[in-house]
Amino acid sequence: MERPRSSWTLYFTLYRIQRRSCGLNFDAMPADGCGWALRPRGSRAVRDAVCPHWDSSSPPRGDWVEDGAGRMEILMTVSKFASFCTMGANASALEKEIGSEQFPVNEHYFGLVNFGNTCYCNSVLQALYFCRPFREKILAYRSQPRRKENLLTCLADLFHSIANQKRKVGVIPPKKFITRLRKENELFDNYMQQDAHEFLNYLLNTIADLLQEERKQDKQNGKLANGTLDSENNNSTPPSSTWVHEIFQGTLTNETRCLTCETISSKDEDFLDLSVDVEQNTSITHCLRGFSNTETLCSEYKYYCEECRSKQEAHKRMRVKKLPMILALHLKRFKYMEQLQRYTKLSYRVVFPLELRLFNTSGDATNPERLYDLVAVVVHCGSGPNRGHYIAIVKSHDFWLLFDDDIVEKIDAQAIEEFYGLTSEISKNSESGYILFYQSRD
Repeated sequence: MERPRSSWTLYFTLYRIQRRSCGLNFDAMPADGCGWALRPRGSRAVRDAVCPHWDSSSPPRGDWVEDGAGRMEILMTVSKFASFCTMGANASALEKEIGSEQFPVNEHYFGLVNFGNTCYCNSVLQALYFCRPFREKILAYRSQPRRKENLLTCLADLFHSIANQKRKVGVIPPKKFITRLRKENELFDNYMQQDAHEFLNYLLNTIADLLQEERKQDKQNGKLANGTLDSENNNSTPPSSTWVHEIFQGTLTNETRCLTCETISSKDEDFLDLSVDVEQNTSITHCLRGFSNTETLCSEYKYYCEECRSKQEAHKRMRVKKLPMILALHLKRFKYMEQLQRYTKLSYRVVFPLELRLFNTSGDATNPERLYDLVAVVVHCGSGPNRGHYIAIVKSHDFWLLFDDDIVEKIDAQAIEEFYGLTSEISKNSESGYILFYQSRD
C-alpha cells in the first residue's frame, strides 16, 4: 500500500494513539522511504525513561490498513505500542507466568520486530521455528562451513540468534532476513501486506532449491554435504530430495476409474502443503473429505480411456498416498467475488482439532494410520486479504503461546477456539486460522 495521501488521516490516527500511550506525544516519520514510523517527542532522557527499550534506528512500525472510506490508517493499537515501550516488563511477566521451574530447558521465546507490514513473514517464521524437525535442520545447517549469503543462511542466522540468546524471552529484529527477502523477490520488496501462504510456499521452495544447488556443487567438487567423498554406491537419497522434502513433502494420487471397463489409472503428485476449500460451520476433517470427494467426468468432460480407446464417463478422486512428517494445511479463506471485482475473506467457522488423523488415504498409502498433533497456526486477523494482520499461535512443550510480532503471550489451550472463525456469514473482522501445521507423532 502507498503512503496515505491525506495527512489529516495520519494526524487523527496519531492523535488517538498519543492521548493514551504512556502520556507521551509522537511525531510521524518516514520509515525506510515507505510507510511511517512513530518517534516519541521529548529529550532522550524522557524517551528512555518512558520507553527504556526504544531503538532509534528501528522505531516501532505499524501495519497500514484501508478503512471503509478508502483512506489509509496505521494499524498500531494503543496496547501494542504500550507493549513495545515496556518490552522488558512484558518479557519478565511472560517468564514469571511460565515459571522458572516449568520453563523448558534450552527454549527461548522471542518476538520479531515488524519492519512495516512484515507480520505475514513474522507469523510464518514463528510457526516454522516451533516445528521442531525444521528448526533442528536449520540449526544444523548453520553449524556447517559458511557459504555465500542467501535466504537460507539469513534464516539460519536468525534461528541461531534466537536459540542462543542468554535471556529466555525478549524481542529480535529480523532485519537481515527481511532485507535479503526483499532483495531476492520483488513481490516482497515493498511495505504492502502480503499473503502468508504465498510467503510460506516461496520460502520452502527457495530453501529446497538452494539445498539442491549446494548438493550439485558439492558433488562436482567430489564431496557430499557432510564432507564425505561421493561414490557411485551412495544413491539412497533421490537427487531432487532435500530435508525440506523429507519434512513437508507428501504425495497425492489422482485416481480415475472408467465406468465402462472399470480400469483404474492413477497419477501421483507431490505437495509441500495442501490447500483445502472451507465451508461454514464445519471442521478441518470435513474439509479434507471434501478435498477427496468423487467427481463424475461426463458430457464434454469425458475421460479418454486407454483400454476402451475412446472417451468414457469416469469417476475421479484424489487420495493421499504418502503422508508427510509435518502436514501444512492451507485454508482457502480468500475468494474472488465477481460482483465485487475483488477478493473477500471467508471467515467461516472451521474447527481444527489438536489431534488429527487422515481418512482420505489411498489403498497403498504408507503409514495410513499416522496420527498428527497440532503444533502451530498462522492466523489472519481482519476482513480482507489486503487489510489485516497475521499472528501465530504455537505449542511449545505442554503450553501454548501467541506471537503478535514483538508481543509474546501465554494462552490457554481453550483460547484456540477463538481462532476457528465466525458462525455468522456477516462480513466483519475476524481472527481465523489460515495455515495449520500438524506434526506426526512417529
